[in-house]
Parts: sequence; structure tokens; C-alpha cells
Amino acid sequence: MKHKLLMTAAALTILTSVGASTSALAQDRYCLQGRIWGYPGNCQFANYDQCMASASGTQAYCGINPRYAYARRYRGYR
Repeated sequence: MKHKLLMTAAALTILTSVGASTSALAQDRYCLQGRIWGYPGNCQFANYDQCMASASGTQAYCGINPRYAYARRYRGYR
């Protein structure tokens, strides 16, 4: 019984991690920045609203992640 429960939990963990995976660049478009966080700051936010919710009530602000802003955009071969 314990073995079956453990296998079910492992399967759910694997399915959850695979289902939630998106590109890292798409996940970290905004950074929480400020005196405490420095530059580029805490870059784990996929959208501006998430970042602003975390910055609420602090002396922090949200900026675009420099890795996202200055990433090379490949437009194909010339």
C-alpha cells in the first residue's frame, strides 16, 4: 500500500513539473528592483501584475528583465 502511494505521488510530481514547464525566458520578463534587491533584482515574474503585487507596500518597483529586453531576436537567415 505504501509503495503504491509513493508511486502515485511520484507520478503526480512528474506530471505537474512537465505540465508547468515553459521557457525560462518567458517566465522571467519582469524584475523586482529596489535598494534591497539591487540590479537586475528578483527576476522571477512572468507578468507585470505579479511583480507589482510583490512590490506593494515596499520601496521596490518593477522593471523589465535585461536578459529579456536585450535578448537576440533571430529573424532567420539572410
